Amino acid sequence: MTTEIIINRGTVPADPAGTTEPPPSGRGSEYAALSREVKQSGLLKRRPGYYSVKIGANLLLLAAGWTAFALIGESWWQLLTAAFLAVMFTQTGFIGHDAGHHQIAGSKRVNNLLGRVHADLLIGLSYGWWISKHNRHHSHPNHVDRDPDIADGAIAFTQDHARVRSGAYAWLARHQAWLFFPMLLLEGLALHVAGIKAIPDRTGTRDSRTTKVAEAGLLTAHLVGYLAAVFWVLPPVQAVCFIAVHQGLFGLYMGCSFAPNHKGMPIFAKDDKIDFLRRQVLTSRNIRGRRLTDFLLGGLNYQIEHHLFPSMPRPSLRHAQELVRTFCARHGIAYHETGLFNSYAQVLRHLHEVGGPLRPELEY
Repeated sequence: MTTEIIINRGTVPADPAGTTEPPPSGRGSEYAALSREVKQSGLLKRRPGYYSVKIGANLLLLAAGWTAFALIGESWWQLLTAAFLAVMFTQTGFIGHDAGHHQIAGSKRVNNLLGRVHADLLIGLSYGWWISKHNRHHSHPNHVDRDPDIADGAIAFTQDHARVRSGAYAWLARHQAWLFFPMLLLEGLALHVAGIKAIPDRTGTRDSRTTKVAEAGLLTAHLVGYLAAVFWVLPPVQAVCFIAVHQGLFGLYMGCSFAPNHKGMPIFAKDDKIDFLRRQVLTSRNIRGRRLTDFLLGGLNYQIEHHLFPSMPRPSLRHAQELVRTFCARHGIAYHETGLFNSYAQVLRHLHEVGGPLRPELEY
């Protein structure tokens, strides 16, 4: 049995497309009550000191990685440099994520500038494409035909998606639990390609088209600079190995950071109606841990709090957790939290169950 469920608890206005904030709630709603508690606690206030230190330290470490790359020169030890830079690329992506949710600055322009620099220029991921996709995910997490993160693709996330597959795609879905982590090695490449493919789309206002041109320039600058540096310093074989290790570990780290958040949690059918509070809490999974976990997962381990209050600065999520958990207990709303490795086990069990209809040795 999969985690697809049907829940009807009344409706609320749909979240506006392209926003990371929850829709307006009446003063008497449960979410409004929780929101008032959070605001009164001061947890939504900007943390400029934290982000100044965070961004500065991250840039220094990123620069140190590329400096070490240049100084080491032609050597197979560069594969260790590639691993270090994979970690730093992911950490840089976390900052871009925070900027995309307007967690860093009070100004939308400043947040977008930080996001484009960290995503487009420093790691080569399209900020504009990611924002559009990620905001749709936040509006309707784990909602069939609404959440792009569970759309039918290389991985099947529902049995309905699995049943209609044939050929190589059916084989992939049948074995996807075993192939999940190896496939994450290609996630970095997939993100690069998806962002680049979105650039030629010239729909929208003149300002949006101008932004896309600027974004294309930043992505091009990253790609040209990255390839030029790697092939200038390393001979061809070492250069290709460096890129494979770097991009593979980058994709693996990114995937391992995002996978525990919603995969294997309840999935709502297309016509299910559920209020904003339960929509966000029931589909999200928190990861237990201390500050090391906070650092390694970029604050995404507080997924429930992040989905309820997307603009809450990363360091405030830890402090919001007990408030949100207590509120959910008071209102009979399931609050799911588990360890990191157990979360991966839950994800793999879900993927195995989804591929069940394609395994003839099992009866469904």
